[in-house]
Amino acid sequence: MRPSDPNDEHFEDLPVSVNASKEGIFFSTRRKSYYKGMRVFVTFPYSSPHDPMNCEYVAEVVRVEELPNGKSGVAVHLKMSMNFSGAKSPGAAR
Repeated sequence: MRPSDPNDEHFEDLPVSVNASKEGIFFSTRRKSYYKGMRVFVTFPYSSPHDPMNCEYVAEVVRVEELPNGKSGVAVHLKMSMNFSGAKSPGAAR
């Protein structure tokens, strides 16, 4: 996970996904820099930097909530895959 807007402070986050669907991911993180409306690049699923199963998406943060132990829960809506020519929305038939 990393911001796509150059005006946001750059970071790379490896959060733990709690729930995922074709169109979104909910994850927990200790990072406090996520905000509603933030655009991010998401690699999902992610297991290692050069894994061929990695798929990169442009996503938008749609919810941020406080969780116990100083963590935040963040929900992102996957807008578009960046791995395919003629990139389509994640829920679209391919």
